[in-house]
Order: sequence, then C-alpha cells, then structure tokens
Amino acid sequence: LDLRPLSLGEILDRTFSLYRSHFLLFIGIAGIPQLIVFAFQLVQITLQPLNPGSIAAFGSLGSVLLTIVAAIVGIIAYLISQAATVLAVSDLYLGRQVLLAPALQRARGHLGFLFGVICLNGLAIMGGLILLIIPGIYFACRLLVCVPAALIEERSPRESISRSWNLTRGFAGRAFMICLLFFVIAIAAATLFTFPFTLAALSALKDPATLRLWTALVDAGNRIGSILTEPILLIATAIFYYDLRVRKEAFDLQFMMDPNAAPPAGPGSVPSIL
Repeated sequence: LDLRPLSLGEILDRTFSLYRSHFLLFIGIAGIPQLIVFAFQLVQITLQPLNPGSIAAFGSLGSVLLTIVAAIVGIIAYLISQAATVLAVSDLYLGRQVLLAPALQRARGHLGFLFGVICLNGLAIMGGLILLIIPGIYFACRLLVCVPAALIEERSPRESISRSWNLTRGFAGRAFMICLLFFVIAIAAATLFTFPFTLAALSALKDPATLRLWTALVDAGNRIGSILTEPILLIATAIFYYDLRVRKEAFDLQFMMDPNAAPPAGPGSVPSIL
C-alpha cells in the first residue's frame, strides 16, 4: 500500500476508486440497515388511516408507537452503517480482506460509544451554528474525523472529539472541500430519485390511497439516494484520517514496521477543547 501524504485530488481519487472496486460491499453495509428501517416506514404508512377523521384516534397510540420504534431502529441502523463502513475502509485501506457479514457483526460492538461521539459532535456543531453559521461550519470541518478516531483507535467520545480537533489543525479547508463535494452529490442524488415521485404526490393530494403510494415511493427514492451516497463521505473521511496520521505522526513508518498491528493512537497527549 502506498501510504504517503496525499493531495485533495488524490484523497478523492482513492475514495471513488475504493468505492468502485468494493461497490457491493459498501452498498450492502449501507443498504441492509436501511432496508430494515424502510420496512418499518412501510408498515407505518400502510397502517395510517385513509379517513382523516380517524387519524387522531389512531395517532394517539398506534402511530406514536410506530414512530418511536421506527426512530429507534433508524438510529441503530445509522450507527451500524457508520461503524461498519469506517472499519471496512480502514481494513481495505491497509490491505486486509473484508466481508459483508463479519463487517456488520463487528460494528455491533461499537454502537454505544459511537452514539456518544455523534451526539457530542452534533452538540458542538449545533453550538457553533447557534453562535453564527460560519463557526458551526468550522467546527464540523475540524471534527470531521472524530468517528474514525473513535472506531479505529477505540477512544471515548470526549477523546475522539479532541483527537479530531488536533489532527485537523491546519487542514480545515481540505475537510470543508470534502464535505462540500459530498453535499453536492447527496443533493443531486436526492433530487434524481425523489423529484418525480414528489411531483406525483403533490398531484394526488385529494386521493389518500394514491398519495400513500407516492409517499412510499418518495421515501424509497430518498433511501436509495442515501444508500448510494452515504458511503462516499465515510470512505473519504477514513482516508482523510489516515492521511492526517501519515502527515503528523509518520503512520506510514509505523505501519511498515508492524502491518498486522491495530492502528495505535498518536504520540503525545491529546489536547482538550472541551
């Protein structure tokens, strides 16, 4: 493996090359959890009464319970997809074999602290957005590699945030370009897969049965777009994480000396930003 400092173009090139060469693996990791969530969404849409007068009675119990269950399942699916993708990218990037089922099983052991990392990351970004939009964007860029740091180095949520802040110092602009590219791709995919169904749903507002069908198709199109695009950001983030390790900690030399060892934490203490 050619572990060396990469330009932004090289990071993106490796991202799409890795995605193309292991397309079915990443689609499976992103798709299987999403299919489970979509099944719950279909049940919720199917059980929703067609008669507007009965919605209140149904919503008081059944709809609320289904919404809660769907939300919980969605969070678990999101965490599994994130963990499995990042860990799979790490292994593939370091020349190790990855299979779909073991990747998903391996992710289950990381859900607890990954949930903490994502919550803490979200609170930090939200705090920045409340102050002003630009600080929130800057925080998002500086915390871009907190998930790889948490999963690959097995750090706590607070340590992962500080670790990302330390690694991305001086590279916030590169992180911003990675996020901007993903945002453009995600918007394009969402528009492509949902726009026709959204128009059809708007034209069927007076027909509850038809509207239910188009609503399900809108949700399906949105999930297809998410399945296809979500791995791109996660792959780029993991590669970016390793590039920062190579630049700041000579990880390429560490890996040459012991390629079978798990990626160790960087030298020195991790400064705290909290």
